Amino acid sequence: MTDYVPIDCGLHSEYERAILQKQRLQIVWRDPDGTHHIESIAPLDLLTSAGEEFLVGHTATGARLEIRLDYISNHRKACHPRSARRYPIPVPSVRT
Repeated sequence: MTDYVPIDCGLHSEYERAILQKQRLQIVWRDPDGTHHIESIAPLDLLTSAGEEFLVGHTATGARLEIRLDYISNHRKACHPRSARRYPIPVPSVRT
């Protein structure tokens, strides 16, 4: 059995809209080890496997990512790199 926690339908619709509109997203997520990542991706599809849902996309360098939806802590439309410095996306604090 998986520990996947389904996401809100509205959030799922936002990902679908970004895919259809070919809108790059800046995503903040943690991997299974708990390491946080920030990446601008071109979302391509939403997949379901073994009861878990994933956002599939390509990075600016062309690397393919499959990010489990409940691991995403924040997202927004990607913007020009210079404006991203003025309006940083929040990254969850890591508690030890």
